[in-house]
Amino acid sequence: MNTNQKNLMKAVVMEKYGTEDVIQIHNVSKPKIKDNEILVEIYAAGVNPLDNKIRQGKMKPLLNFTFPLILGADLAGVIVETGSKISKFKKGDEVYANLDTSKMGAFAQFVAVDEGDVAVKPKNLTFEEAASIPLVGLTSYQALHDVAKLSRGQKILVKAGSGGIGSFAVQLAKAMGAYVATTTGTSNVSWVKALGADQVIDYKTQKFEKILNGYDVIFHTVDGVSTEEGVNILKPGGHLLSLVGPPDKKFAKQAGLNILFQILLGLVGRKVNALVKKVGATYTFVFVKPSGAQLGDITKLIEAGQIKPIIDKIFSMNDAKKALAYVELGRTKGKVVISMRQDLK
Repeated sequence: MNTNQKNLMKAVVMEKYGTEDVIQIHNVSKPKIKDNEILVEIYAAGVNPLDNKIRQGKMKPLLNFTFPLILGADLAGVIVETGSKISKFKKGDEVYANLDTSKMGAFAQFVAVDEGDVAVKPKNLTFEEAASIPLVGLTSYQALHDVAKLSRGQKILVKAGSGGIGSFAVQLAKAMGAYVATTTGTSNVSWVKALGADQVIDYKTQKFEKILNGYDVIFHTVDGVSTEEGVNILKPGGHLLSLVGPPDKKFAKQAGLNILFQILLGLVGRKVNALVKKVGATYTFVFVKPSGAQLGDITKLIEAGQIKPIIDKIFSMNDAKKALAYVELGRTKGKVVISMRQDLK
Protein backbone atom coordinates (compact mmCIF):
# COMPACT_ATOMS: atom_id res chain seq x y z
CA MET A 1 0.00 0.00 0.00
CA ASN A 2 1.50 3.36 -0.99
CA THR A 3 1.49 6.49 1.17
CA ASN A 4 -1.48 8.03 -0.62
CA GLN A 5 -3.61 4.93 -0.02
CA LYS A 6 -2.69 4.91 3.67
CA ASN A 7 -4.02 8.46 3.96
CA LEU A 8 -7.40 7.51 2.48
CA MET A 9 -10.47 5.90 4.01
CA LYS A 10 -13.90 4.79 2.83
CA ALA A 11 -16.84 6.94 3.88
CA VAL A 12 -20.56 7.38 3.21
CA VAL A 13 -20.62 10.80 1.56
CA MET A 14 -23.26 13.19 0.26
CA GLU A 15 -22.30 15.95 -2.18
CA LYS A 16 -25.63 17.80 -1.99
CA TYR A 17 -29.10 17.65 -0.46
CA GLY A 18 -31.64 15.33 -2.06
CA THR A 19 -33.03 11.80 -2.28
CA GLU A 20 -31.18 8.64 -1.23
CA ASP A 21 -29.32 8.77 -4.56
CA VAL A 22 -27.09 11.57 -3.21
CA ILE A 23 -25.54 9.02 -0.84
CA GLN A 24 -22.36 7.42 -2.21
CA ILE A 25 -19.37 5.50 -0.84
CA HIS A 26 -16.11 7.24 -1.72
CA ASN A 27 -12.44 7.22 -0.80
CA VAL A 28 -11.73 10.41 1.11
CA SER A 29 -8.81 11.76 3.11
CA LYS A 30 -8.34 10.27 6.56
CA PRO A 31 -8.87 13.03 9.16
CA LYS A 32 -5.93 14.69 10.89
CA ILE A 33 -6.34 15.25 14.60
CA LYS A 34 -5.79 18.39 16.65
CA ASP A 35 -4.02 18.47 20.02
CA ASN A 36 -7.30 17.94 21.92
CA GLU A 37 -8.67 15.20 19.64
CA ILE A 38 -8.38 11.46 19.28
CA LEU A 39 -8.52 9.43 16.06
CA VAL A 40 -10.96 6.56 16.31
CA GLU A 41 -11.11 3.61 13.95
CA ILE A 42 -14.87 3.15 13.71
CA TYR A 43 -16.15 -0.41 14.11
CA ALA A 44 -19.86 0.45 14.10
CA ALA A 45 -22.08 3.52 13.64
CA GLY A 46 -25.67 4.18 14.71
CA VAL A 47 -28.24 5.40 12.19
CA ASN A 48 -30.76 8.04 13.30
CA PRO A 49 -33.73 9.90 11.77
CA LEU A 50 -31.46 12.96 11.99
CA ASP A 51 -29.31 11.52 9.20
CA ASN A 52 -32.26 11.51 6.81
CA LYS A 53 -33.37 14.97 7.88
CA ILE A 54 -29.91 16.32 7.09
CA ARG A 55 -29.85 14.53 3.72
CA GLN A 56 -33.22 16.02 2.84
CA GLY A 57 -32.12 19.53 3.80
CA LYS A 58 -34.62 19.81 6.66
CA MET A 59 -31.93 20.93 9.11
CA LYS A 60 -30.68 23.82 6.95
CA PRO A 61 -32.41 26.51 9.07
CA LEU A 62 -30.52 25.31 12.15
CA LEU A 63 -27.28 23.79 10.84
CA ASN A 64 -24.95 25.04 8.13
CA PHE A 65 -23.11 22.15 6.47
CA THR A 66 -20.33 22.20 3.90
CA PHE A 67 -20.04 19.51 1.23
CA PRO A 68 -18.94 16.84 0.76
CA LEU A 69 -20.50 15.74 4.05
CA ILE A 70 -20.01 12.43 5.83
CA LEU A 71 -23.21 11.53 7.65
CA GLY A 72 -23.52 9.79 11.03
CA ALA A 73 -23.36 11.05 14.61
CA ASP A 74 -23.04 7.81 16.64
CA LEU A 75 -19.96 5.61 16.75
CA ALA A 76 -18.08 2.92 18.61
CA GLY A 77 -14.51 1.91 17.88
CA VAL A 78 -10.88 1.82 18.95
CA ILE A 79 -8.48 4.72 19.44
CA VAL A 80 -5.58 4.57 16.98
CA GLU A 81 -3.98 7.97 17.68
CA THR A 82 -4.16 10.67 20.37
CA GLY A 83 -3.41 14.38 20.27
CA SER A 84 -0.64 15.92 22.36
CA LYS A 85 -3.04 17.27 25.01
CA ILE A 86 -5.01 14.05 25.55
CA SER A 87 -4.83 12.73 29.12
CA LYS A 88 -7.92 10.56 29.66
CA PHE A 89 -7.45 8.09 26.80
CA LYS A 90 -4.70 6.09 25.11
CA LYS A 91 -4.18 4.16 21.91
CA GLY A 92 -6.10 0.88 21.99
CA ASP A 93 -8.95 2.09 24.23
CA GLU A 94 -12.41 0.92 23.17
CA VAL A 95 -14.68 3.98 23.12
CA TYR A 96 -18.01 5.33 21.94
CA ALA A 97 -19.25 8.84 21.24
CA ASN A 98 -21.91 11.13 19.85
CA LEU A 99 -20.43 13.64 17.40
CA ASP A 100 -21.39 17.29 17.31
CA THR A 101 -24.36 17.56 14.95
CA SER A 102 -22.74 20.42 13.08
CA LYS A 103 -19.81 18.16 12.13
CA MET A 104 -21.15 14.58 11.77
CA GLY A 105 -18.74 12.02 10.25
CA ALA A 106 -19.45 8.60 11.83
CA PHE A 107 -20.26 6.76 8.57
CA ALA A 108 -16.57 6.32 7.83
CA GLN A 109 -13.64 4.11 8.74
CA PHE A 110 -12.00 6.82 10.89
CA VAL A 111 -13.06 10.03 12.63
CA ALA A 112 -11.41 12.72 14.75
CA VAL A 113 -13.30 13.32 18.00
CA ASP A 114 -12.89 15.92 20.73
CA GLU A 115 -11.74 14.28 23.96
CA GLY A 116 -14.70 15.73 25.89
CA ASP A 117 -17.21 13.94 23.66
CA VAL A 118 -15.80 10.44 24.21
CA ALA A 119 -16.41 7.76 26.84
CA VAL A 120 -15.04 4.28 27.40
CA LYS A 121 -17.33 1.70 25.77
CA PRO A 122 -19.47 -0.33 28.19
CA LYS A 123 -17.59 -3.57 28.84
CA ASN A 124 -20.69 -5.72 28.47
CA LEU A 125 -21.63 -4.45 24.98
CA THR A 126 -20.44 -5.30 21.49
CA PHE A 127 -19.30 -2.43 19.27
CA GLU A 128 -22.60 -2.65 17.38
CA GLU A 129 -24.59 -2.46 20.62
CA ALA A 130 -22.47 0.43 21.88
CA ALA A 131 -22.92 2.37 18.61
CA SER A 132 -26.69 2.21 19.08
CA ILE A 133 -26.51 4.14 22.35
CA PRO A 134 -24.95 7.64 22.17
CA LEU A 135 -27.57 9.85 20.50
CA VAL A 136 -30.65 8.15 21.97
CA GLY A 137 -28.92 7.83 25.33
CA LEU A 138 -27.75 11.44 25.55
CA THR A 139 -31.04 12.78 24.19
CA SER A 140 -33.02 10.86 26.80
CA TYR A 141 -30.58 11.68 29.60
CA GLN A 142 -30.51 15.40 28.82
CA ALA A 143 -34.30 15.55 28.40
CA LEU A 144 -35.24 13.62 31.54
CA HIS A 145 -32.31 14.44 33.84
CA ASP A 146 -31.22 17.95 32.83
CA VAL A 147 -34.43 19.54 31.51
CA ALA A 148 -37.37 17.79 33.18
CA LYS A 149 -35.38 16.90 36.33
CA LEU A 150 -37.45 13.73 36.59
CA SER A 151 -37.49 12.38 40.13
CA ARG A 152 -38.50 9.16 41.83
CA GLY A 153 -42.26 8.64 41.98
CA GLN A 154 -43.11 11.14 39.24
CA LYS A 155 -45.22 10.08 36.26
CA ILE A 156 -43.95 10.32 32.68
CA LEU A 157 -45.50 9.48 29.33
CA VAL A 158 -42.96 8.46 26.68
CA LYS A 159 -44.60 8.62 23.27
CA ALA A 160 -43.58 5.83 20.86
CA GLY A 161 -41.92 3.50 23.35
CA SER A 162 -40.79 0.99 20.71
CA GLY A 163 -38.68 3.48 18.72
CA GLY A 164 -34.97 4.10 19.10
CA ILE A 165 -35.26 6.96 21.58
CA GLY A 166 -38.50 5.75 23.12
CA SER A 167 -37.14 2.31 24.02
CA PHE A 168 -34.13 3.90 25.72
CA ALA A 169 -36.19 6.60 27.47
CA VAL A 170 -38.57 4.02 28.95
CA GLN A 171 -35.63 2.16 30.51
CA LEU A 172 -33.94 5.34 31.72
CA ALA A 173 -37.12 6.70 33.31
CA LYS A 174 -37.59 3.40 35.17
CA ALA A 175 -33.95 3.52 36.33
CA MET A 176 -34.68 7.02 37.66
CA GLY A 177 -37.59 5.63 39.68
CA ALA A 178 -40.49 7.12 37.70
CA TYR A 179 -43.87 5.63 36.87
CA VAL A 180 -43.71 5.15 33.10
CA ALA A 181 -46.53 5.07 30.58
CA THR A 182 -45.90 4.77 26.87
CA THR A 183 -47.65 4.37 23.52
CA THR A 184 -47.00 1.77 20.83
CA GLY A 185 -48.74 -0.33 18.19
CA THR A 186 -50.65 -3.53 18.96
CA SER A 187 -47.84 -5.90 17.97
CA ASN A 188 -45.33 -4.21 20.29
CA VAL A 189 -47.39 -3.94 23.50
CA SER A 190 -45.88 -6.98 25.25
CA TRP A 191 -42.39 -6.13 24.03
CA VAL A 192 -42.54 -2.59 25.44
CA LYS A 193 -43.92 -3.87 28.74
CA ALA A 194 -40.85 -6.09 28.97
CA LEU A 195 -38.69 -2.95 28.81
CA GLY A 196 -40.21 -1.93 32.13
CA ALA A 197 -43.15 0.31 31.19
CA ASP A 198 -45.81 0.39 33.91
CA GLN A 199 -48.63 1.17 31.50
CA VAL A 200 -48.70 0.65 27.73
CA ILE A 201 -51.31 2.35 25.55
CA ASP A 202 -52.07 0.70 22.20
CA TYR A 203 -52.50 3.81 20.03
CA LYS A 204 -54.34 1.80 17.38
CA THR A 205 -57.23 1.02 19.72
CA GLN A 206 -56.89 3.58 22.55
CA LYS A 207 -56.38 7.31 23.03
CA PHE A 208 -53.88 8.00 25.80
CA GLU A 209 -55.35 11.44 26.50
CA LYS A 210 -58.63 9.77 27.54
CA ILE A 211 -56.90 7.26 29.82
CA LEU A 212 -54.04 9.09 31.53
CA ASN A 213 -54.09 12.11 33.82
CA GLY A 214 -51.96 13.91 36.39
CA TYR A 215 -48.63 13.43 34.61
CA ASP A 216 -45.47 15.35 35.42
CA VAL A 217 -43.76 14.89 32.05
CA ILE A 218 -44.63 14.09 28.44
CA PHE A 219 -41.66 13.10 26.26
CA HIS A 220 -42.65 13.46 22.58
CA THR A 221 -40.23 11.48 20.39
CA VAL A 222 -41.90 10.80 17.05
CA ASP A 223 -42.61 12.59 13.78
CA GLY A 224 -46.06 12.48 12.24
CA VAL A 225 -47.96 13.08 15.49
CA SER A 226 -48.86 16.50 16.86
CA THR A 227 -46.50 17.53 19.67
CA GLU A 228 -49.27 19.22 21.63
CA GLU A 229 -51.58 16.20 21.48
CA GLY A 230 -52.60 15.26 25.00
CA VAL A 231 -51.18 18.24 26.92
CA ASN A 232 -54.33 18.04 29.03
CA ILE A 233 -52.87 15.03 30.89
CA LEU A 234 -50.15 17.25 32.38
CA LYS A 235 -50.60 18.48 35.92
CA PRO A 236 -49.89 22.15 36.78
CA GLY A 237 -46.12 22.56 36.85
CA GLY A 238 -45.69 19.70 34.37
CA HIS A 239 -43.31 19.65 31.41
CA LEU A 240 -43.81 18.82 27.72
CA LEU A 241 -40.55 17.88 25.99
CA SER A 242 -40.28 17.38 22.23
CA LEU A 243 -37.50 16.18 19.95
CA VAL A 244 -39.32 16.95 16.71
CA GLY A 245 -40.50 20.45 17.41
CA PRO A 246 -41.67 22.93 16.97
CA PRO A 247 -38.56 24.86 17.99
CA ASP A 248 -39.42 28.13 19.72
CA LYS A 249 -37.91 31.44 20.82
CA LYS A 250 -36.45 29.93 24.00
CA PHE A 251 -34.55 27.36 21.95
CA ALA A 252 -33.40 30.04 19.48
CA LYS A 253 -31.89 32.08 22.31
CA GLN A 254 -30.16 29.06 23.86
CA ALA A 255 -28.76 28.06 20.46
CA GLY A 256 -27.40 31.57 19.90
CA LEU A 257 -29.46 32.15 16.76
CA ASN A 258 -29.83 35.71 15.49
CA ILE A 259 -32.78 37.95 16.34
CA LEU A 260 -34.57 37.17 13.06
CA PHE A 261 -34.57 33.45 13.84
CA GLN A 262 -35.69 34.20 17.39
CA ILE A 263 -38.70 36.08 16.04
CA LEU A 264 -39.51 33.43 13.43
CA LEU A 265 -39.21 30.51 15.86
CA GLY A 266 -41.22 32.48 18.39
CA LEU A 267 -44.06 32.50 15.87
CA VAL A 268 -43.55 28.82 15.03
CA GLY A 269 -43.72 27.78 18.67
CA ARG A 270 -46.50 30.13 19.68
CA LYS A 271 -49.34 27.59 19.43
CA VAL A 272 -47.75 24.83 21.50
CA ASN A 273 -46.54 27.27 24.15
CA ALA A 274 -50.02 28.77 24.47
CA LEU A 275 -51.66 25.37 24.86
CA VAL A 276 -49.13 24.21 27.42
CA LYS A 277 -49.35 27.47 29.36
CA LYS A 278 -53.12 27.03 29.51
CA VAL A 279 -52.69 23.92 31.69
CA GLY A 280 -49.97 25.57 33.78
CA ALA A 281 -47.11 23.55 32.27
CA THR A 282 -43.84 24.28 30.43
CA TYR A 283 -42.68 23.41 26.90
CA THR A 284 -39.09 22.65 25.83
CA PHE A 285 -37.72 21.71 22.41
CA VAL A 286 -34.80 19.36 23.10
CA PHE A 287 -31.66 19.41 20.94
CA VAL A 288 -28.92 17.00 22.04
CA LYS A 289 -25.34 18.04 22.83
CA PRO A 290 -22.34 15.66 22.89
CA SER A 291 -21.03 14.82 26.35
CA GLY A 292 -18.48 12.18 27.23
CA ALA A 293 -19.18 12.74 30.93
CA GLN A 294 -22.88 11.96 30.54
CA LEU A 295 -22.07 8.95 28.37
CA GLY A 296 -19.97 7.82 31.32
CA ASP A 297 -23.06 8.03 33.55
CA ILE A 298 -25.03 6.04 30.97
CA THR A 299 -22.23 3.45 30.86
CA LYS A 300 -22.69 2.82 34.59
CA LEU A 301 -26.41 2.14 34.10
CA ILE A 302 -25.69 -0.21 31.20
CA GLU A 303 -22.97 -2.13 33.04
CA ALA A 304 -25.32 -2.43 36.05
CA GLY A 305 -27.92 -4.04 33.78
CA GLN A 306 -30.48 -1.25 34.22
CA ILE A 307 -30.49 -0.35 30.52
CA LYS A 308 -30.04 -2.69 27.57
CA PRO A 309 -29.42 -1.70 23.95
CA ILE A 310 -32.22 -2.53 21.54
CA ILE A 311 -31.05 -3.22 17.98
CA ASP A 312 -33.50 -3.78 15.14
CA LYS A 313 -31.10 -4.43 12.23
CA ILE A 314 -27.40 -4.29 11.39
CA PHE A 315 -26.35 -3.29 7.86
CA SER A 316 -22.95 -3.31 6.18
CA MET A 317 -21.32 -0.02 5.20
CA ASN A 318 -21.98 -0.98 1.58
CA ASP A 319 -25.71 -1.00 2.38
CA ALA A 320 -25.78 2.44 4.01
CA LYS A 321 -28.52 3.59 1.62
CA LYS A 322 -30.70 0.65 2.66
CA ALA A 323 -30.06 1.45 6.32
CA LEU A 324 -31.15 5.06 5.85
CA ALA A 325 -34.21 4.01 3.84
CA TYR A 326 -35.21 1.53 6.54
CA VAL A 327 -34.96 4.17 9.28
CA GLU A 328 -36.97 6.60 7.14
CA LEU A 329 -39.93 4.19 7.20
CA GLY A 330 -40.35 5.08 10.88
CA ARG A 331 -41.11 1.52 11.96
CA THR A 332 -37.91 0.49 13.66
CA LYS A 333 -38.02 -1.56 16.83
CA GLY A 334 -35.05 -0.06 18.60
CA LYS A 335 -31.97 1.13 16.68
CA VAL A 336 -30.38 0.51 13.28
CA VAL A 337 -26.60 0.12 13.09
CA ILE A 338 -24.01 0.06 10.31
CA SER A 339 -21.09 -2.32 10.84
CA MET A 340 -17.90 -0.85 9.40
CA ARG A 341 -16.06 -4.16 9.69
CA GLN A 342 -18.18 -6.06 7.20
CA ASP A 343 -16.47 -6.43 3.83
CA LEU A 344 -17.11 -3.69 1.30
CA LYS A 345 -17.81 -4.70 -2.25
